[in-house]
Amino acid sequence: MNWASEAGEHLSLIPMITDPFFYLVTVPAVLLLGISKSGFGAGFGALAVPMMAMAVSVPQAAAILMPVLLLMDVLGMAVFRKDFDRALLRFILPFGVLGIVVGALLFKLVSAHAVAGIVGVCTLLFLAQRLLFPPRPGNPLPPKWLGALLTTLSGFTSFVAHAGGPPINAYVIPLKLSPVKLTATLAYFFFVVNLSKWIPYAWLGLLDLRNLTTSLVLLPLAPIGVWIGAHWARRISERVFYRFLYAGMLLTGLKLVWDGFLA
Repeated sequence: MNWASEAGEHLSLIPMITDPFFYLVTVPAVLLLGISKSGFGAGFGALAVPMMAMAVSVPQAAAILMPVLLLMDVLGMAVFRKDFDRALLRFILPFGVLGIVVGALLFKLVSAHAVAGIVGVCTLLFLAQRLLFPPRPGNPLPPKWLGALLTTLSGFTSFVAHAGGPPINAYVIPLKLSPVKLTATLAYFFFVVNLSKWIPYAWLGLLDLRNLTTSLVLLPLAPIGVWIGAHWARRISERVFYRFLYAGMLLTGLKLVWDGFLA
């Protein structure tokens, strides 16, 4: 046996995904997630799991992304460590964690595709409302009860399919924070939310060695995506930023509706 065949044999013993098609769809999905995490193109990140679901199951895709998400959140907090809105963060964090608890309890009872479809419909309804009734100076801010509901839904959908962006965006976008402050606040929010998933994911048996090894292979993509997004988030106007955000939510909503009800 020559050295090449020995190397191939040893490589085959490593418990990780080796299917080329998986990496063909996953590499751009992870980069897109990193860009979204850093603010530029926010909303597109919810497409990561649906893209990966073309090669693996939704629960497995969600499990593989866990370490990647955690690293992205840490990088995002480092980039925007002085820019987050403390009062808003104190309000939304408990409801996000509540959504995680609900997601863990209902994970085996609720189809991830059904959740994706519901999130997609809610996203498109929000965008339609913004188009038909655009915000004007003096318009009242969204009520706290709506913020609590949408943030809890964000934690739930984040747990089931890493699709927590659209619900929380539906609450924070009308607050008209600056692009950097919005990005920083959501970076801290999703760090806590994603960190809260680890114990329930382990309890559900999703964090096996094969998924975690595959995650390690994808980790180097995390800082690349975050750097690209952070580089542009500080260099575009607020108007352009929100246009990208709406575009991301539109594509995300359409994709989630397709996956949930039409595929």
